[in-house]
Parts: sequence; structure tokens; C-alpha cells
Amino acid sequence: MLEEVSRVAAEAGRIAHSRSGSAFSRWEKVPGHPVCDVDLEVDAFLREHLAALDPEAGWLSEETLDASDRIERPRLWVVDPIDGTRDYLRGRPGWSVSIALVEDRVPVIGVLDAPARGEHWTAAAGQGARRNGIAVRASTRTVLAGARVPTEHLASADADLVAIAKPNSIALRMALVAAGEADLVATLKWGFEWDIAAAALIASEAGAAVSGALGQPLAFNTASGEAFGVLVTAPGIHDAAVERLRERALALV
Repeated sequence: MLEEVSRVAAEAGRIAHSRSGSAFSRWEKVPGHPVCDVDLEVDAFLREHLAALDPEAGWLSEETLDASDRIERPRLWVVDPIDGTRDYLRGRPGWSVSIALVEDRVPVIGVLDAPARGEHWTAAAGQGARRNGIAVRASTRTVLAGARVPTEHLASADADLVAIAKPNSIALRMALVAAGEADLVATLKWGFEWDIAAAALIASEAGAAVSGALGQPLAFNTASGEAFGVLVTAPGIHDAAVERLRERALALV
């Protein structure tokens, strides 16, 4: 199944990449949340081809009306046809096609295709994580100070951390932790499962620590399709990161 999902993701990435820079319509679903024709085109492609792989699985996608019966199904496709749409619309490379297969609330297959970066990420439960076919591992950092964070700016309270280049796709930022090229990614807001499901598996299979913003386990195929925050770190700094972020997170729950 992983090989087939990988093939579908790569073709979806090819479709999106081929349309980049061409003429297409774009608009905002709500203020601050852009979408374009290509999102919908890729979403339709993914739904057709993933349903052919597992017709009994439910469907949760950023670009499709949520079906209420999905929580009653044992398996669920969780899809973001273009994660990082802002970068896609600006002609930047920090976007990806994100596909996860969730079973009993846990991702068991995760694939990210980022053709503008020349990256294809895959993971299956218990089988490790790979980028372009090569195994990746999270860093062995044990000290929070100096941790590399993909971000455009750091809060004053985090001045001891190190900002590195940030792709717009949250999934790709999480994958950087999986590859040991970043040490910490955190969000302190309510977000959607389609943003993180595939990357959560890739990161955990690479040995990273993956949780919610308060250190709580992540669950998928929830009724709301949302989770409060995500925290992905090198395993040796996860507890320290939870403690640092706790007050900020609690103020936002």
C-alpha cells in the first residue's frame, strides 16, 4: 500500500508543479486562507485514486466538504492537496502534497511530495521514514538552547533558539525535524488534522517526539478534525520544550 500511495502522491505533486506559474483562479475561503483552482484539481485526483486503493476508507481533506460518517469507519484518508498554498501561489518551493492513511485514530501510512524541493517523504508504521528513498533520523540534541527552529522570527523568550529557513508547509517543517535538519517545530493554536497527519507519522518513525502543544498524544479522525497545537522535537528536548511552552499554550486553549 505504501508504494501505491507514494505513486499517487508523486503524480499529484507532478500535476501541481506543472501548473505552478500558469494562469489559474485564486481566492480566499476565509480571510487569510488562500485557495486556488489547482488545490481543487489535485484534491479531485487524490480522491479518485486513493478511493480506488481503499474504497472503504473515509475521507478528510482541506478542500472537500467533511462527511459525517467518516468517524464510524476504521480507516480514513487524511489529505491536504497543497499544504503551504501561500508558497505555491508565490512561486516558492515550500509546499507539499500530504497524504495519510489513518487506522483506529493512528496514522499508518504517510507520504509528502514536495516536487519544487526535489523531495519525496514516506513512512509506514513500524518501518521507519525515508526521504527520496534514504532513511532519515531525528537529531540527538539534548539541550534546548541552540535548537534549530524553522521560523521567520523568534519571540524574545526564545532568543536562545536558532531560526532557520521556514517552508510555508507545516508538514515540511515537521519533516525537517524528522531529517535532523531542525530540532523543534511548535504551533500554539487549533489546527486541522490534514496539516499534520502524514508528517506526524514521518517524524515519529524517524525517532522524533511528536505530541500536541501541551505534550498530549495526538488523535486523528476526531469529530472536529482538529487538534490543539503540535510539538515535534528531537526526543532529547521534548520535555524541556513542553515546559517552556506550557504557560503560553494554556493561555490559548
